[in-house]
Amino acid sequence: MLAFEGDRHHGLRLLRAVKHRFGPTAELGVLEMGSAGLLPVADPSGLLLADRRPGVSGSVVVPCIEGRRPLLVEVQALVSASTLPAPRRSVQGLEGGRVAMILAVLTQRAGVGVASSDVYALAVGGVRATEPAADLGIAFAVVSSVLDVPLPDDLVVIGELGLTGELRQVASVDQRLREAQRLGFTRAIVPSSSPTPPPGISIERVGTLVEAVRILRAGPSPATLA
Repeated sequence: MLAFEGDRHHGLRLLRAVKHRFGPTAELGVLEMGSAGLLPVADPSGLLLADRRPGVSGSVVVPCIEGRRPLLVEVQALVSASTLPAPRRSVQGLEGGRVAMILAVLTQRAGVGVASSDVYALAVGGVRATEPAADLGIAFAVVSSVLDVPLPDDLVVIGELGLTGELRQVASVDQRLREAQRLGFTRAIVPSSSPTPPPGISIERVGTLVEAVRILRAGPSPATLA
């Protein structure tokens, strides 16, 4: 049983095996719809980041895993003052429940209040970044927008966020970081329990959301990355 996924407003399509009686279901095909029909995409991460604008607040790159394939996804957030009694929460390509949880943890644990603001969050390019590993990236995008402070262009962010503000380990960190390094990213912020990174990329380990927000406010320092 195959599932063919994609946003009709974007050219990217995902073909995945939902049920396979005689083999694994973790394989993923990435295709692009063009004038000649569906064609395989040799470098999906490069395609997803091709139009990314550097030096803009509210944008962060998150290494995700789709099936067995690592994909670098740009997550964007825009936080603006609201005139409504109930501020807007608009989410595309992300899990709405997780975004709501992240906003609550930012307010209660990290002192970043967005209760009276409209919040728009999306995964760019028509893909979905719904795994918990994107939690810290979503939080960083929101805080970056609130502070109007762009993140470094060579930085990726990985981590699952708990309700107490702790950052938890995620699967396949090495595979995610190798894909980031291949596309020229040299730094990463990861949970404190993450393994040693592959050559070519430096990491900063953080244990809580408070520590991560403090790094964002100050700006990641190459001297502290190891």
